[in-house]
This record gives sequence, C-alpha cells and structure tokens, in this order.
Amino acid sequence: MQPTIDALLPYLESHPGDARVLYEVGGAYDTAGEEAIARGYYERALDAGLEGDILRRCCVQYGSTLRNLGELDRSLEVFDEALRVFHGSPSLTVFRTLTLHAAGRADAAIAALLEVIADDAAAPELDRYRPAIRGNAAYIASSDG
Repeated sequence: MQPTIDALLPYLESHPGDARVLYEVGGAYDTAGEEAIARGYYERALDAGLEGDILRRCCVQYGSTLRNLGELDRSLEVFDEALRVFHGSPSLTVFRTLTLHAAGRADAAIAALLEVIADDAAAPELDRYRPAIRGNAAYIASSDG
C-alpha cells in the first residue's frame, strides 16, 4: 500500500484541504494497517465537507478504524450519526455490528445482521466491503467459545 500512499501525497500537498483527497489518503493508510494515521485524515476529510456516497464510505471506514483502535463508544457514535443521514445503509449497519460485537453486545450485533440479511443482502454497496465482512466473520467464528 505504500506505493499508493506515495502516489497520493503529492495530491495532498497541492490540495491540503480537499475532502476527497484527505479521505483517499486516510483510506490508503487504513488499508496499510496504519489506523492511527488514517483516523486523522478521516477526521480532516469529514471536517472539510464530504457529501453523498463518499461521506457514507468515509463514515464506514472511520467508524471501523475507531473500533480497531479500541474506541468503541466513539465508533458507535460515528455509525449512529451516519445512519441518521443514510438511514438503513447496509454497509454502515454491518460495520456497526462489528463494533457492537467488540463491545460485548453480541445479541444486538446478531439482530442487526439478521435485519441487513433480510432487507439488503444483495445491495450493491456491500460489494466493496464483502472481503472485509467475510474476514471479520471468520475472525468472530474462530474466537467463538
């Protein structure tokens, strides 16, 4: 992922306040496993004014990053705020359930997942996240009693 980060940094230098550039840089660091760095870029991107699908995607990734950093309450806040804007978003709901699970709220997580499956399992917006969803599902299954 370092080549992607290296390719994005010149754009960031020329457009330091561009919300989309900040989001993309954050995503590159996130994919590289550098969540602590990604967090700052996601926050700056949100402050700079993302809109539409990119805003939803940033909220998914930012909330997930916060979960990975152990900031479960803040992660739930991010997902809940985003779901007020993107009511019923399957991707936001799925990643919110991962935070619920990490917070020891397995019943709430399973209930939310069942609702997503019942309502939106074929939603195209989930396609982008299916590998991450499957990876997290495998991890949860492997750690189950």
